[in-house]
Amino acid sequence: MVVVTRLRFGKRNLGLLSPLEEDVLKILWRGGGGYKVREVHSILRKRRKVALTSIAVILDRLYQKKIAARKIKTARGGEYYIYFCRSDRRNFQESVIEKTVDKLIDSFGDIAVTYFNERFSKRRKR
Repeated sequence: MVVVTRLRFGKRNLGLLSPLEEDVLKILWRGGGGYKVREVHSILRKRRKVALTSIAVILDRLYQKKIAARKIKTARGGEYYIYFCRSDRRNFQESVIEKTVDKLIDSFGDIAVTYFNERFSKRRKR
């Protein structure tokens, strides 16, 4: 018998986001054509105090995590990025769930699979 008293996964392993990353992603999900860093900042600063540089860093992190994509645009002032989501909200949520379940199965093997089977069979009976 295995007794689990504490279970910790790193945020990166599960694909979870910081609160600021979540807020930025919600904005990106709204816009079909994408947003400049300044546009995201102007929307977010109405709800919370945040620096423009923080938004730029968060958008770059979302890009590095392959959650957001970006295009380079050129204007008189130089080049800038337009950020947009790689997937819709539902596909993103499904990928987070899939990563979480995979991590649990990798960590606990048959015990996790048995638990999921029992849990889902109980839900079907309701």
